[in-house]
Amino acid sequence: MNLWILLQGFGLGATMIIPIGAQNAYVLNQGMKRHHHFTTATTCSLLDVLFISLGMFGGGALLTQHESLLQAVTIAGIVFLTVYGAMSLRSAFRTHQQQSPKQAQKVYGRKGVILGAIAVTVLNPHLYLDTVVILGSLGGQFAGLDRVAFAIGTMLASFTWFYTISFAAAKMSHILARPKVSQGIDIAVAIMMFSIAMMLFKQL
Repeated sequence: MNLWILLQGFGLGATMIIPIGAQNAYVLNQGMKRHHHFTTATTCSLLDVLFISLGMFGGGALLTQHESLLQAVTIAGIVFLTVYGAMSLRSAFRTHQQQSPKQAQKVYGRKGVILGAIAVTVLNPHLYLDTVVILGSLGGQFAGLDRVAFAIGTMLASFTWFYTISFAAAKMSHILARPKVSQGIDIAVAIMMFSIAMMLFKQL
């Protein structure tokens, strides 16, 4: 296996994954709460593996030929991001005495966290463009084991990034969970979600 091509895949995968978006915000939020944060990171990483594999081995061409499919995902993404943003905004202005972290974890268990991670991943049209179309077309330039090496590199970038931000957020949770800081993060997440939803709406 060509190590240089694997590193190329890692670098290009990182440039696609690292820019802040709905998926990263969700992983950070769960890490900050120390609430099934590694489960969240694992779910997002495995989904990236799935979509990267689809892109590398023919899924990109299928997606570009069915624009209506991408449009449907975009509409669903707009709805989800708007609802998620509204929930973050409501959380920001809710007094922290109303709901303790333990109570919140009872409401949103492991299954809820996994479903949330699936939603922010699958209902994000940029994921399909970045991992399936762009990375798929770049990986398509390689053949045989070289393509496999490139794909593994991009997948490793996903695991490395999500576990890193999840671990870092959990380690800094004593700072990030302070009422004022937590409120600021919730507001920032809400603004980000609304901004991405608006951007997607303009692209329709």
